[in-house]
Amino acid sequence: MTESAPTLREQKSIATARRLRMTARAWAADRGLAGFTIEELCAEVGVSRRTFFNYFASKENAVIGIPLKSDDSDLDDEFLAGTGPLVDDLLERAVRRWERLEISGDEVPDLIRVLEHEPRLVTHVVGLVEESDRDDIELVERRLSIRHDPDRAPDLAATTTSPDDVRAVTAVHLVGGLVRAVGAQFFAPDNTATYRTLAGRRLATARALLAD
Repeated sequence: MTESAPTLREQKSIATARRLRMTARAWAADRGLAGFTIEELCAEVGVSRRTFFNYFASKENAVIGIPLKSDDSDLDDEFLAGTGPLVDDLLERAVRRWERLEISGDEVPDLIRVLEHEPRLVTHVVGLVEESDRDDIELVERRLSIRHDPDRAPDLAATTTSPDDVRAVTAVHLVGGLVRAVGAQFFAPDNTATYRTLAGRRLATARALLAD
């Protein structure tokens, strides 16, 4: 499916979010999170405080680059309808979510500096990861339930999915571990590969190790 080009209004919105994100990140790297207020950030970028909260839920999310309005429901629907290997489809969803963050190379140094010197931000990231893992486990459970619905997949009707299905937890933790390792590798100063390429390599290595 081809996506239509963004309208002028959407382009302006993207540019505003980028200015807020990059300014917040640069200031946090130089001053620390406590070294500036949201009001000062807004004044620098030329937007109101209300506008800021149309883009980001908090100063921490602005620094990391987590948008307030992030609709990945289309990716969820594609994953639920996927027919490929579960882990492959789950990793593809993770890669596409990353690509939507549009983290460019010139943003990486400031982001690394912030994460190295701001324990508070690291704690915030850990919380976001844990929340994301819980959502992903629920999503995988839904996919497994669909596969095991006697009206949808008669050949698998003998198996049902429990709320704490170990397959869902294992799949999410496996892909989550790969994704976090890929993130660290992607941010390495000498890296020239795309996030997608690195993720594919990690999955291939994991599959070879598990098959050994």
